[in-house]
Amino acid sequence: MTRSVPSPVSAPARRTRGVTLLELVIVISLIAILTAIVMPMFGGGVSTTELRSAARQIAAGLRTARSEALAQRRETFLVLDVAGKRFKVDQDPREHKLPAGLELKLFTAQNDLVDATTGAIRFFPDGGSNGGRITLAAGARKYEVDVDWLTGRIAILD
Repeated sequence: MTRSVPSPVSAPARRTRGVTLLELVIVISLIAILTAIVMPMFGGGVSTTELRSAARQIAAGLRTARSEALAQRRETFLVLDVAGKRFKVDQDPREHKLPAGLELKLFTAQNDLVDATTGAIRFFPDGGSNGGRITLAAGARKYEVDVDWLTGRIAILD
């Protein structure tokens, strides 16, 4: 009994089918695109960058109010509308809007509270202040903008 061995040419060509590089790149691209579209829908609404920017914006407004108090030798205010998410420096006609998804809290002297949602931080002609703290939060992330009552120094705390 002789057994014949098929020649390599006559055997059906077997090709193992795998994933090509092109297919892999396409799948990864689709996942990246879907992630970019879906992730903002589940986000907290305010990014860390927007939160930090809002804290810096408030600190700049406080520094402007302090500078005006020193330069013009009169009391100057930064008025914060917690419900409306905006603030205004005393004689500056512009109102500065903050991101809508932001949580704001104002801690200031009792006599500088206008109502339940509006209050002010006061700066005196010598550079001092009534002191206070503005807390900006979005989810678990927060920044605190502190105003030292004695020196009027403004600091942003993480």
